[in-house]
Amino acid sequence: MTIERGGHTFKGLRIPIRTPNHKTKSHAVLIGTKKDPILKRFGEQGAKTNQSASQRKKFKSRHARNIAKGETSAAYWANKVKWQA
Repeated sequence: MTIERGGHTFKGLRIPIRTPNHKTKSHAVLIGTKKDPILKRFGEQGAKTNQSASQRKKFKSRHARNIAKGETSAAYWANKVKWQA
């Protein structure tokens, strides 16, 4: 099952992909349902992330409130994809 959305092909819902041709965002993911998928873009294009434990800790504390919102938040996906140790 592939889904076309926002000029990208996704393998399914909740499977993040890199978006190298997007100007500002580095990743995208589809959430919602198969009939009505919602495109969420996250991560700064070209940013140096996840380089040290200190950097991870600062990101997680700075965005803790948004990460707690769950799948509907871009911070949740950034934490899951870009900031895991």
